[in-house]
Amino acid sequence: MSNKIELRVPDIGDFDTVEVIEVLVSPGDTVSTDQSLITLESDKASMEIPATQDGVISELKVSVGDRLSQGDLFALLEASGTADTSSPSDTPAASNPANGTAEETQSTSAASSQVTVIVPDIGEFEEIEVIEILVNVGDSVELDQSLITLESDKASMEIPSTAAGTVDAIPVNVGDRLSKGDTILLLTSNQSEKPTSLPAADEVSTSSESAPAPQTPVAASSAPASNPKRPQPAASPTQKIADESYRRAHASPAVRKFARQLGVDLLLVSGSGRKNRILHNDVQEFVKTTMSRAGSAYGGAASGGGAGIPPIPDVDFTQFGEIERVEMSRINVLTAENLHRSWLNLPMVTHHEDADITELEDFRQSIKKEAAERDTRVTGLVFHIKALAATLKEFPRFNSSLAPDGQSLFYKKYFNIGIAVDTPSGLVVPVLNDVDKKNIFELSQEMTDLSTRAREKKLKPAEMQGACMTISNLGGIGGKAFTPIINPPEVAILGITRSRMQPVWNGSEFEPRLMCPLDLTYDHRVIDGADGARFMAHYCNVIGDIRKMLLY
Repeated sequence: MSNKIELRVPDIGDFDTVEVIEVLVSPGDTVSTDQSLITLESDKASMEIPATQDGVISELKVSVGDRLSQGDLFALLEASGTADTSSPSDTPAASNPANGTAEETQSTSAASSQVTVIVPDIGEFEEIEVIEILVNVGDSVELDQSLITLESDKASMEIPSTAAGTVDAIPVNVGDRLSKGDTILLLTSNQSEKPTSLPAADEVSTSSESAPAPQTPVAASSAPASNPKRPQPAASPTQKIADESYRRAHASPAVRKFARQLGVDLLLVSGSGRKNRILHNDVQEFVKTTMSRAGSAYGGAASGGGAGIPPIPDVDFTQFGEIERVEMSRINVLTAENLHRSWLNLPMVTHHEDADITELEDFRQSIKKEAAERDTRVTGLVFHIKALAATLKEFPRFNSSLAPDGQSLFYKKYFNIGIAVDTPSGLVVPVLNDVDKKNIFELSQEMTDLSTRAREKKLKPAEMQGACMTISNLGGIGGKAFTPIINPPEVAILGITRSRMQPVWNGSEFEPRLMCPLDLTYDHRVIDGADGARFMAHYCNVIGDIRKMLLY
């Protein structure tokens, strides 16, 4: 037989109303499990949504340009199911899974079975409110997929499924209050029925058609004698603490299982999901950061920070007066994590210098008319971009990246410059590629385009990758000097602040010159102080006489 399955947008992280940029199939197409069906694109990334099983696309519910969120229906799939060899009288009614006899259940359990998912043992909590229902009737769910979210006055927890199947009914609503043993939903499972025992706090109990009371938790003693539990060794105090961290953490059972496999204490992991829920990527990022701080990556010495740094205590600011909590944007959070990681892992030194850009500014003013005829605006920043590329050619060590083992350098033969752009959502760094091959007008037009799309959240991920070095320009705002933080795997970053007219001694008298403060931060593992000073001296020489850019 065949059955029609609703294909819905899965959990795509913190993204909401993501645009459909490509529909990869048409009605009537035969698709296989994990075959990509549509492509979604947010302001940060593109993602393809796959088929959950084999079948034929019977109907598409979306078009290019539509915006979808988690749980939205985007297609109907005609899936080929296992033939039902039993007679109608052998199959219990789906609406009452308790009516079937033991013989009837045995004849159908191999093909499909009705499973009642109930609230597991959740400790001492009772009457916990349902704040979110994560699936709909007709959805196909997988093992360990979260079904609902419960929230007490102490914590939030997601209740997962221990069986894969199709949701038949959801007898609960948002706002209902549930306790241990209450029914969450009914689903039809295509897997063989398993003996059920009372689950741990982060698992979900189920009762099937063969159980005499499907909505009652099955006692631990009811497990069949043919499948006795093996005696487990007593847990050590350390193991008990670890198990407690998995239960207390605001994470789905699948994430807790993943963390347990890696030996990660979830109480040390910061969640980036809704209400600070810990996601799969958060655990991965925690492991990467911890490993990078272990010490062996760069010569054996521990890089410090992390677990060795006492945490900042949590403060209740309401005791001092009225407050308002505003969540940081996703870009703000990611930028903070990247800069913090860089600050902890890189020994950074900042070299400060002043460059005479009087002649540069005179030349820039002289080409305003020609720039207007080309429908562009030439700023001082574009000259700094060209001067930086020219200086990187003379000092190739600055155009390199340190290998993860700390024993070698990757020298780059291309010259891509990142430009830090301040947007309403936070700092982003679009990249200008092949700067050495483009003229001032081309770079001005490209920089204007990238900056505009950055503020409109229309940059593609590829347009923010591959920089050799970054420029952070505060000249339009002000300041005399600052210490920019390197964006790894780059080994240096150039900071620019506001230019000022200053009296400069020319050997016989003081004369007014337009001086631009520059700040070069470099990775001291790759670049020493003398090289940093030479780099800045050469840069000031080039930016001070724009004719010298023609030499590189």
